[in-house]
Amino acid sequence: MKTEDYKLVARVGYFSLVLLIPIWHLWLSPPPLGLNPWFITSIWLIPILFPLRGIIKGNPYTFAWCGFLALLYIVHSTVVLYTAYLECIRMEILMASLELIFASLFLMGCIYFAKYRGRELGLSIRKKKVTEEVK
Repeated sequence: MKTEDYKLVARVGYFSLVLLIPIWHLWLSPPPLGLNPWFITSIWLIPILFPLRGIIKGNPYTFAWCGFLALLYIVHSTVVLYTAYLECIRMEILMASLELIFASLFLMGCIYFAKYRGRELGLSIRKKKVTEEVK
């Protein structure tokens, strides 16, 4: 795969999460009575909107740090899958499965795009070995 393909994978995962969160928490499976669905939606939607500008611009530094953000949504979906499975809530299982897929795509795309784009730009964490010339 090329670097641009990884960026596309990350963007598909990212924008799918941005669309899934309000659809899930506001319409398809709102929280139980007593909880405000707009509050729950904002708790999950606001953090993922912070890197929007860098994702659109294609900034590899933003993609590198978004991997940590994707992990938050992977953990959330895993916990919801486990608890919904125990309570046999089918809509929650479906929504959490979609969140897990989208967050995994987002994580994988972010990791590989940041890695390969950084190499293209000559950015590296590793220090280059200095070879001494023998006189």
